Amino acid sequence: MSESNRLAILWAPWRIKYIESPRARTCIFCVEGVEAKDRENLVVYRGSKSFIMMNRYPYNTGHLMVAPYRHVGDLVELTEEELIDLVKNVNLSIRVLREALKPEGFNVGINMGRIAGAGIEDHIHVHVVPRWAGDTNFMPVIASVKVMPELLESTYDRLRSALSKVLEGGPS
Repeated sequence: MSESNRLAILWAPWRIKYIESPRARTCIFCVEGVEAKDRENLVVYRGSKSFIMMNRYPYNTGHLMVAPYRHVGDLVELTEEELIDLVKNVNLSIRVLREALKPEGFNVGINMGRIAGAGIEDHIHVHVVPRWAGDTNFMPVIASVKVMPELLESTYDRLRSALSKVLEGGPS
């Protein structure tokens, strides 16, 4: 077999937990009333009408999502109060990420509808993705692999610690 035909193996033993886990039958954003499982569900903060959670399959370390508690699929279906709380929590997400991870920039956006790239179409959410110079390198281009430098649980702990500082009026 020639070098070009060999199958490269990338070991990622932490992925077995995902592979063996039962597939969710409920919406990942419908977490109202399950505060006891915030760490398990990666919920970083709960606002009055919306909340902040980590993306379990992040584009970058610290990739957050802000979603309303109410299960709606379109931004125009939100009430004024829900919209205000959603934007406040996007702002809080940026402040927490700045405190915890010191990113150099952000991608903030909403994918409405499957054709626009929404992985979860029926529950609107805003992505807040921290960015750094050089965070896109040769690995995704050459090997179709994204290297994540930190476990989700470690990032969660860093974000919760930063959240406390930000809410107390500390640096951000």
